[in-house]
Amino acid sequence: MSLYLRRLPKFEYLAPNSIKEACSMANRYKEDSKFLAGGTDLLVQMKNRQEIPKLIIALKNILELDFIKYDKSSGLRIGALTTLQSIVNSQMIKEKYNILYEATNNMASLQIRNLGTIGGNICNGAPSADTAPPLLVLNAKLKLVSMEGEQIVPIEEFFRGPFQTILSSNTILTEIIIDNPPPVSSSTYIKHTLRNAMDLARVGVAVFIKLSSANNRKCEDARIALGACAPIPMRAKKAEEILRGHPLSDENVQKASQAASDESDPRVDSFRTPFEYRKEMIKVLTSKAIKETCTILAKDKGDKQ
Repeated sequence: MSLYLRRLPKFEYLAPNSIKEACSMANRYKEDSKFLAGGTDLLVQMKNRQEIPKLIIALKNILELDFIKYDKSSGLRIGALTTLQSIVNSQMIKEKYNILYEATNNMASLQIRNLGTIGGNICNGAPSADTAPPLLVLNAKLKLVSMEGEQIVPIEEFFRGPFQTILSSNTILTEIIIDNPPPVSSSTYIKHTLRNAMDLARVGVAVFIKLSSANNRKCEDARIALGACAPIPMRAKKAEEILRGHPLSDENVQKASQAASDESDPRVDSFRTPFEYRKEMIKVLTSKAIKETCTILAKDKGDKQ
């Protein structure tokens, strides 16, 4: 049986050259089709018979979906077919959106990053997706295209449950849109795994902090996102409110970290990480991420003096 499950089930394969053509194909086959980007998730799911599509619509020929573009006024746009390694290799992303660089640089192996795409990582809908928490705290927006037209949705509205998103069978994620970071702000992503590489996050915490001014430790805005801590990648809204508008004192950081742990909803029966351990690590890593973000902001202030 195990040998059989290593084989892919039979399917028809199409490779359209445009977004419109891909949507049209999916529209004809409805629920029996799946879009293929890098394939690092879908092909494994097919081998394990978690997905058995009759039609695979490969997107690799749609070159307009592979890009990284930055504009000083409008911010960053990333095509859904951009590989994770392309993001790691982007000096602009490393300098201006370092949290996204941190997340992708610590994902999987080099071979997987050269195949896997940022769009695929999001659309797979895994609660442990490494790009999701950073994109949540960056307030990213997603451009979705179907035969009915296009729409732009906040990433916070995209996830519906474990491996479930708002995407219909004939809708394609085409790009990720991220505004310029505001002045006096920074962000950090911390991923807890058993190994340093090639392992799924047992807990992932992303933190964004904006100070009211370079000379003031008062928090003007805070965003905290958790991965592998609930059925979907989530924002810890109550924890954010504890920091927003208040000094970033040790007491407030501890309160916010505890609130993030209390808000989380990890699986009780997870075979990878015990429930109590995961709840404790959420608290520990949230505190660490907030403090590391504050350290970056203090360093930036010192560099500019």
